[in-house]
Amino acid sequence: MPASRKSLVSLQDTPYYHCISRCVRRAFLCGQDKLTGKSYEHRRGWVEQRILQLAEIFAIDVCAYAVMSNHLHVVLHVDLDKAKSWSEREVVEQWHQLHKGTPLTQSFIQGDSLSKLKKRELAKQIIEYRSRLCDISWFMRALNEPIARLANKEDECKGRFWEGRFKSQALLDETALLACMAYVDLNPIRAKASDTPKDSPFTSIQRRIRAKLKGVQPKELMKFNHQDINENEKCLPLGMRDYIKLVEETASSLVNQDGEHMVKSERILMGLNLPIENWLRLCSRFTKMFKGPAGNLMALTEYCQRLDRRRRQGAANSAKWLSPNKDETG
Repeated sequence: MPASRKSLVSLQDTPYYHCISRCVRRAFLCGQDKLTGKSYEHRRGWVEQRILQLAEIFAIDVCAYAVMSNHLHVVLHVDLDKAKSWSEREVVEQWHQLHKGTPLTQSFIQGDSLSKLKKRELAKQIIEYRSRLCDISWFMRALNEPIARLANKEDECKGRFWEGRFKSQALLDETALLACMAYVDLNPIRAKASDTPKDSPFTSIQRRIRAKLKGVQPKELMKFNHQDINENEKCLPLGMRDYIKLVEETASSLVNQDGEHMVKSERILMGLNLPIENWLRLCSRFTKMFKGPAGNLMALTEYCQRLDRRRRQGAANSAKWLSPNKDETG
């Protein structure tokens, strides 16, 4: 029996999660059906637009994404502090961007006078909405359900468009996070759909590269560390220029099947205490190496202990590829 979603999420250990949704049947999310010749490329825009829209609504940041022919990847950051900082009115306004809410929440927004009984009921609804707005399952539900309805309507069919459950993977340390982000951003390269990250449409890396040319960071995506970042603002553990350089050189190495193109990124990887060989392996086979949580052996052990999981899934690969200190494997 698959583990429940709650048993896979431990915000005490990490706020970062990699999620994957796949289509069922021969359903096409995007791409071209070679049997019929019908193109579904326009659906990529549906998905990307929805991902970026939800990033503005939920207290969940989008770190990376890639929209492929029959599946999608997103790397998410749950911002509990942001959710807690919202006023009651802000919570309801955010929720109303997704759903109409209830007559009670509509009355609240309109400024109607409420009885004590209705105020208590409203308080309960707001607690529920606040919880949902920082819940990965609700984020993925808000992403997948509208896309499924649009696709089924276009295909003139009914039934499931997505697999019943999306895959959720905890990213337990900075190296696992950055490697997973790069793995996601490099999906079109590995699929030989693109030759370079800047030519990889409907990916977060292309959006970041285009923003970099303008001297900014994309407002819809979680920002990388930079001197202009507010000290209270949460950010990714690397500079944007360094990350883009790292992904671009990794793409060249994957295309040419050698590590000679990683020379300029060696300094960045040294900061992560990670050999080039390990990095290229992670960026090529991340989800095959880690079916569950990913991180160094110590972080993986603590995560499993907190969730009372007897088996440390992926411990061998964690020790070999993400735990640079030999004494961690003992």
